[in-house]
Amino acid sequence: MASSLLLGAALGAFFGGRISDNIGRRKMLIILSIIFFFSTIGCALSPDFQVIIGFRFILGIAVGGASVTVPAYLSEMASTTGRGRLVTQNELMIVSGQLMAFVMNAILAVMFGESGHIWRWMLAVATLPAIALGVGMLRMPESPRWMVRQGKISEALAVLRTIRTEEQAVAELQEIKDNIARECSAKKVKLNELSTPWIRRIVFIAIGVAMCNQFGGVNSVMYYGTQILQNAGFSTNAAIVGNIANGVISVIATYYAIHLMKFHGRRKLLMAGFISTITCHIIIGTSSVLFSSASWFPYFILFMTVIFMFCNQGLIGPVTWLLLSEILPQRLRGMGMGVAVLCMWLTNFAIGLTFPILLSIIGLSGTFYAFAIIGAMALIFVKHYIPETKNRSLEQIESDFRIYGTAESTAVGK
Repeated sequence: MASSLLLGAALGAFFGGRISDNIGRRKMLIILSIIFFFSTIGCALSPDFQVIIGFRFILGIAVGGASVTVPAYLSEMASTTGRGRLVTQNELMIVSGQLMAFVMNAILAVMFGESGHIWRWMLAVATLPAIALGVGMLRMPESPRWMVRQGKISEALAVLRTIRTEEQAVAELQEIKDNIARECSAKKVKLNELSTPWIRRIVFIAIGVAMCNQFGGVNSVMYYGTQILQNAGFSTNAAIVGNIANGVISVIATYYAIHLMKFHGRRKLLMAGFISTITCHIIIGTSSVLFSSASWFPYFILFMTVIFMFCNQGLIGPVTWLLLSEILPQRLRGMGMGVAVLCMWLTNFAIGLTFPILLSIIGLSGTFYAFAIIGAMALIFVKHYIPETKNRSLEQIESDFRIYGTAESTAVGK
């Protein structure tokens, strides 16, 4: 049931960006809010397992579509000086939404846990943000950048005048027109160009970064935090309430990540993130072997999952999206980001599908030992393949890839 949404999200992310390019960001988000609403209602009212799987898949399409459309809309609406902060805050809002979901589930479980169908209400509550998104987007303007692409220059200027000063609006409109002209003149990379070493290397690294984001196991804790705590010894309601701690620490860690990225390199933060999360996995696995019968063991597992979430959300999560935006040059961005995000959601799907199976077959210790091994592989990848991008222009990064690709091609020829 968890992984069906993720499979739909992979599909939605792959096609969502292209559809929003055709119909507009605002209209796309309104359509997604409608899909959110009716698929959520379908999940809550499902008469059997097969029906809820189908509605979860449809819901996932909306999730994936929103995952690519929302950042695009935010970046295109934000001012030049506020773009980085606003787009980064998108990650903060995601973890804040997860925290609200954990809190709402805990309230419903404690107050109405005796009801056999309380899970339906837990799902139905998600219609409220869907309504808020749809109604809110009705009052929002279309992206001026998208309007310029469609030749709607006067409409784009009118939107800019509502969110900028007159002088800023005119200057930004000209900047948008110049940027779009440069993009149109740039030759886009096609799949058959992956034979070119430097292009192949960038796409390979982008896919690796996206997949490594999931290899840390963060979403296994997000999706199955309650089951992990139950497996450690908490009662159902206590596990649901305890899972709130993971949501709280995710919000705090994301704030911390925004601060860290100002002072430390991307590669350094990623490596520190994987080293710390691998350590958490090993500690959880070992303690579940040695101390599973101790009275304090459930609380220790709760503490360790909280530490794990802090390390992941504070070091790995936000850095991933920043790296993807930096290593993919203009002519590679469309194809590269689409393939990378697709691989990210498919990896998420695989982990979401296999985690409860692993938990039931090899137990808590074996599952977290497996994640430690996978995390070690991700750490090796980061160490050997991911370049440092902090304080380097996009042109410098692309030049480095070209030089490396030329050297690689020469070495192969020799």
